Amino acid sequence: MSEIYIRPAYERDLPAILAVYAPYVLNTTYSFEYTVPTMPVFTERFRGITEKYPWLVWEEDGEVIGYAYASRMFERMAYQWSADISIYIKDGHHGKGIGRRLYAEVEAILVKCGYQKVYAIITEENKDSCAFHECVGYKKEGMLNHCGYKFGRWLGVNWYGKQLVVGEPEGDPVPWNGKLFDGCEKRKMEI
Repeated sequence: MSEIYIRPAYERDLPAILAVYAPYVLNTTYSFEYTVPTMPVFTERFRGITEKYPWLVWEEDGEVIGYAYASRMFERMAYQWSADISIYIKDGHHGKGIGRRLYAEVEAILVKCGYQKVYAIITEENKDSCAFHECVGYKKEGMLNHCGYKFGRWLGVNWYGKQLVVGEPEGDPVPWNGKLFDGCEKRKMEI
């Protein structure tokens, strides 16, 4: 039986994380990047994101199989209670519930940190990801036509959103200032 964990991502995981991500950049329109980021660029991206947002990995028998993370949605301060969410799973491991569990963990951390809503931006031709997001409670809130160009064609994106907290909180929201991974430990998963 495999040893399976969901845990915070660390810098030492970045080569494995980048190996999961690279095929999405090179072979699909699911990422709008044209080239795979270099390790220094990816490391800076990771550091910037994990300063304030969760980044988790799915590990099986010591191998990173997938990851999910949240990041800043927009620059303006009024958006600080919303986040963007992304997920990448290694080829051959889709349909096993990995994405569902990673998302649930990231969303739970976001709720603890005071985030109200989370968004996913998905290339319109990525039908599997659109279906996945709908299955885990995201609702299509918009469509941006012909906003990206990759592999010789114009692409649109679907904008999905999920309300993390039901109802409006009382009083003014307080910006999160705590340690991100409080209560987020490496946990063995039962499959």
